[in-house]
Amino acid sequence: MADKLIIVESPAKANTIKKFLGGSTKVVASMGHIRDLPKSKLGVNIENNFEPEYINIRGKGNLIKSLKKDAKAAKKVFLATDPDREGEAIAWHLAHILDIPEDSKTRVTFNEITKSAVKKAIKEPRQIDLNLVDAQQARRVLDRIVGYKMSPVLWKKVRKGLSAGRVQSVAVKLIVDRETEIENFIPEEYWNIIATLLDKKSKKTFEAKLVGKDDKKLEIHSQEEVNSILKNIEKAKFIVEDVKKGERKRNPAPPFTTSTMQQEASRKLNFSLKKTMSVAQMLYEGIKIPEKGTVGLITYMRTDSTRISEEARAKAKEVIENKYGEDYYENRYYKTKADAQDAHEGIRPTYIEITPDEIKSSLTNDQYKLYKLIYNRFLASQMKSAIFDTLAVTINANNYNFKANGQAIKFKGFMTLYVEGTDEKEDEIGQIPLVEVKQELKKEKIDSKQSFTEPPPRYTEASLVKALEEKEIGRPSTYSPTITTILARHYIEKDAKQLVPTELGKVVNKLLTENFSDVINVEFTAKIENEFDEIAEGKENWKDMISEFYGPFQKEVERVEKELEHVELEEEVSDVPCEKCGRMMVIKYGRYGKFLACPGYPECKNAKPYIETIDEPCPKCGGKVQIRKTKKRRTYYICENNPEKCDYISWTKPKKEEDKKD
Repeated sequence: MADKLIIVESPAKANTIKKFLGGSTKVVASMGHIRDLPKSKLGVNIENNFEPEYINIRGKGNLIKSLKKDAKAAKKVFLATDPDREGEAIAWHLAHILDIPEDSKTRVTFNEITKSAVKKAIKEPRQIDLNLVDAQQARRVLDRIVGYKMSPVLWKKVRKGLSAGRVQSVAVKLIVDRETEIENFIPEEYWNIIATLLDKKSKKTFEAKLVGKDDKKLEIHSQEEVNSILKNIEKAKFIVEDVKKGERKRNPAPPFTTSTMQQEASRKLNFSLKKTMSVAQMLYEGIKIPEKGTVGLITYMRTDSTRISEEARAKAKEVIENKYGEDYYENRYYKTKADAQDAHEGIRPTYIEITPDEIKSSLTNDQYKLYKLIYNRFLASQMKSAIFDTLAVTINANNYNFKANGQAIKFKGFMTLYVEGTDEKEDEIGQIPLVEVKQELKKEKIDSKQSFTEPPPRYTEASLVKALEEKEIGRPSTYSPTITTILARHYIEKDAKQLVPTELGKVVNKLLTENFSDVINVEFTAKIENEFDEIAEGKENWKDMISEFYGPFQKEVERVEKELEHVELEEEVSDVPCEKCGRMMVIKYGRYGKFLACPGYPECKNAKPYIETIDEPCPKCGGKVQIRKTKKRRTYYICENNPEKCDYISWTKPKKEEDKKD
């Protein structure tokens, strides 16, 4: 008989905790949620004040029996599920199933799975925080209502099996809106004029860019303007007008939050969000390391806080000063966003003395890469700023203003260890010679370059997470499942790293945004997230919040159903005749995108794949080039005559003849 029973979510977490506790303590796993809303029906009693109708999850009967038996045999039960709203709700459901009174002090939480954190938590159990449980219930119930009420509209008008959701549909809308911007974008021509100049003293050349005339900004939009300027400065002297020497500091980034970790792992490691969270979960729950046993290597990975404990700060100081010297350490505090859940720390290593390279052989390649990223980011966050010497030179040539900027690193600081990635292209700034005011520079050559303004880039997983966070759509725990869901539903697909809406995604988005504009919009979704936060803080009643939402929403659903009752979505007619009955086949949307179907259904049930082609002919035989997808939805290009007459197949789109000349 165990004195204590500790219930966690996963076997890995259970194994890590076991080694910290005595033999009279039993640690078991609930394997995630044990109760949820039923899949077969709404599962929310609208008439009875939105009471959720929870059922035991199918397939967990034996586990529940085992948990009840263990709980009965133990003197004290501790519910040690994850330290967030989801974990609090799992603990609440466990308490219900095990007949543990709501007011008993049975809940323990720890931000890191270390001996001291676990033992401290067990000494200080608390009651289940019903405000956190209510916030999770509010999200679950609201999302269930939205999904179950809006999805049937898609089933009737597009096809069976589709789903709509409060957060997922807004994420799809962002991606579709961006694609529309790109499609409607009209490029504008602009030119840059760059002078290569020689400083005779140092015998060094450097580049200066034309920025203005008579100290006013100058924009160049045509070859004619370029020719006129080049003529005006053909014989001009290039005289240094101003030299500004300065110093620039670059500060380290704060420790990771969930979203910044997802963004950096996407940029630097090419990890999907799902993979990042899966690997981080393993690092948090525990990895087996020789002579140390199972060790939880990082703090809890679902957080939007950048706060770190004083103990971790002291350890970082010790490591930095020993490895890099006292000049590299700076005790830094980071401001957490006003609406962040600050119960946790930022993501950091639990044992700073365990370096990534020291345990590389115990980690998979992915675990090592992510642990190293988290480890270096944390240490760098407690290091001195990098310092650059900067030089800005203004040059006059016949009243045309040229500028050159240079910088040289004076002190690397945190950049010795870690530099944050970015989604934007960064201009590299090199060194330029120290010239003097009134000095004449020798013109070596002048180049002009034609460019065109570019449309906004498509979202990547990293930049979409950044946008969702900035617009306050969802929370750290929702980003990964949201993007995973819309990829699985084939509303969007990945082209390299870019997220592209499918035709199905566009059709679904159009139907939802035109008919449920009050729900499928950024402002509403952000407002709802803030209301969940209010519930978590005990400032709002969750059933009142659902009630306030439900009335207007239900009226909207009824209106849409009535309006769309006799409306049929226009079917796109193809130029392919049905070989069975001669009618022109129409384009339909299936699970994997477009397919061709005979409009004579059900008399004629003919259907076949829809094959897209590109304008550019096959570079080998001149035939049509088809766009195909692999099972993993990666795009490739293949000749229509492959394999009978032509073997052309490529991952990259064949280039046009004019592109090849460039």
